[in-house]
Amino acid sequence: MQEGSGYGRFVAGKRSKWVTLLVWIVIAVVLGVIWPAVGDRETNNAQDLSDSKPSVQAAALAKKEFPGGEGLPALIVWRNPAGLTEDQIQQIQALTERLDQDPVEQQQSVVPLYKLPPQALKGQLSEDGSTIVMPLFFNKDADSKQLKAGIEGLEEKTKAIFGMNPFDTAIDNESKLIARVTGPVGISIDASGLFSSADVSLLIATVVLVLVLLLLIYRSPVLAIIPIIAVGFAYMVTSPILGFMADQGWITVDAQSISIMTVLLFGAGTDYCLFMISRYRQILYHEPDKKKAIFQAITGSSGAIAMSGFTVVVALLVLLLAEYGAYHRFAVPFSLSIFIMFIASLTLVPALLAIFGRGSFYPFVPRTHEMEVERAKKKGKPAPAPRKIRESWIGRIVTTKPWTVLAITVVLLGGMAAFSSQVKFTYDLLSSFPENVPSREGFKVIGEQFSQGELAPVKVIVDAGGKETDLKQRLESLDYISKVSDAQQGAENANITAYDVEFNLNPYSMEAMQRIPDLRSTAEAALKDAGVSNADKQVWIDGQTAEQYDIEVVGERDAKIIIPVVIGLITLLLLLYLRSVVATAYLIATVVLSYFSALGLGWIIIHYGLGAEAIQGAIPLYSFVFLVALGEDYNIFMISSIWQKRKTMPLRQAIKEGVGETSSVITSAGLILAGTFAVLATLPIQVLVQFGIITAVGVLLDTFLVRPFMVPAITALLGKWAFWPGKYVPVTEKQEKKPSRSL
Repeated sequence: MQEGSGYGRFVAGKRSKWVTLLVWIVIAVVLGVIWPAVGDRETNNAQDLSDSKPSVQAAALAKKEFPGGEGLPALIVWRNPAGLTEDQIQQIQALTERLDQDPVEQQQSVVPLYKLPPQALKGQLSEDGSTIVMPLFFNKDADSKQLKAGIEGLEEKTKAIFGMNPFDTAIDNESKLIARVTGPVGISIDASGLFSSADVSLLIATVVLVLVLLLLIYRSPVLAIIPIIAVGFAYMVTSPILGFMADQGWITVDAQSISIMTVLLFGAGTDYCLFMISRYRQILYHEPDKKKAIFQAITGSSGAIAMSGFTVVVALLVLLLAEYGAYHRFAVPFSLSIFIMFIASLTLVPALLAIFGRGSFYPFVPRTHEMEVERAKKKGKPAPAPRKIRESWIGRIVTTKPWTVLAITVVLLGGMAAFSSQVKFTYDLLSSFPENVPSREGFKVIGEQFSQGELAPVKVIVDAGGKETDLKQRLESLDYISKVSDAQQGAENANITAYDVEFNLNPYSMEAMQRIPDLRSTAEAALKDAGVSNADKQVWIDGQTAEQYDIEVVGERDAKIIIPVVIGLITLLLLLYLRSVVATAYLIATVVLSYFSALGLGWIIIHYGLGAEAIQGAIPLYSFVFLVALGEDYNIFMISSIWQKRKTMPLRQAIKEGVGETSSVITSAGLILAGTFAVLATLPIQVLVQFGIITAVGVLLDTFLVRPFMVPAITALLGKWAFWPGKYVPVTEKQEKKPSRSL
């Protein structure tokens, strides 16, 4: 290829390589100056459910008809293991009076304990007299930073009255007063704190891991830095674009999406860089001109990189179809970051390789045999033997014993996939926190001293049209209910009444969530028996448990839509790329099998290894989108090599060489991608730990089982039918090999 030709000259020519680098620098600097970073535009209290969902409608009605309880509750747990003293109780009363007269930031109301007579207040204590819960209500629209400022104000007032800060007292202290903030406010503050504290450590850990793995695998400091530079520029461009979009209100970003986006950029981004780098290194062993080598590398790898990147972008964009806010918010940051990253892989990485040339691989510089001979002659050493191409033992096995290979991989993957049917799910965010987080410690105290249901009661609201009902008695008769308040009358509509209902179990548990339909049917039955028409439209249930139930329902709806659409779009892209129905079918089937195997093996590790009772309900869909899209990356890169080589050699030889040619780069890329997702497992947030484990396991299964063994074995078994309905022209051993062109 001549220097003056097309795309290669445009991004990595003698002068254009410097222009390419300069353009990326200018874009990164300018965008960073004029637009805010995405981290500065986080919104961690965005609504996950649309206004049409039952729990959201119930919350709106509760805010309108029962304004006294419309705030977001913070449950302040006060405990003295030796028993709360009279002085401590009076100080708690004084604190509520102070808060009533001088509210903290975003505070709406406080239960006025100071107005209660001593006897009534003692009735609020636990049976052993050691604990009391003080509700404090905040603005529902406040974000976690504002809520945290309010709680910090509470602590300041507490220190002024108590002369010490009981919020800092260790939970196991047996002699001092202990205070903890739990309930929705405490959970929101702790969740935000855990994610924000994880951002920096996650970024550092990911960069260090990628550098270490690149150094261990390629043993070249320059080569290790090139992908980091490319990913860094991609992040510097992506961040302000997302920040601008968030500023305009086009998208909403939260700490969780930014954390996973960082991992995705470094993992998948490094993979795309390695696809280009490995092709460049292979060519340098045969091509003395480094300029021609980089142009050939661009031509030989750009199609597979673009196809791989586009597949992931399309799959992630499908999340825009989700109704659940957390899924929907992932779509744009993830897809945009991957889009910019594969653009960087096709422009910035070739430019950097052109700038560093063979020095990119120092000290193990790839040279042609003639160059090695000349180098040895200058040093007075004997001429080295021609470099031999090592035959891949995997390529030999999959072409000589394809049935055996296929049987073993199917049994292994199928056995792991069988465990996926045993997976249990939870939507309890609190259970994903470390045990020493304040909101979880406070929740544990409430569960031990009172009823767990006090943490998050639900409000059953009905419109009986002025008719008498026995709803309270019916609710009290339910075996999963511990307490039902007296009826409250609506502020604007006197026909509307509400009952605060406390479960006798964890209100965030799956068991409590599954009781929501029964609560609704109980209320509807009471209305029907009272002669209320359209009873099914006159019942609303407000509260965290009802919201989580709606999240589960919406999540199941999203999975039923997103999974088929992702598979359909990737299938279409593969059909267009490979022009083979058969190959597309088995490539999709193997990745789907790999996903269920990852879910099963992940469950074995998380449940039997780490002792978790359930995994977060959102993880299967997250993992599916990532694993199916990223898993096809490796299949595309390998199968494109086989498709290219079969034009100049027999199919089995093409499979053998294609597997051997791509094995090292895909193995190293898979290790790096799995390693970056595994970094999530070091964080203190179980939802990220579980997502990281399952995704890392899936990537490793793709890297070491599906891509090197299962896919080429199936291709070898199918032979010419692997290309159907595309035209397959067999090439015999005796036919002259002609130069092949890139797929």
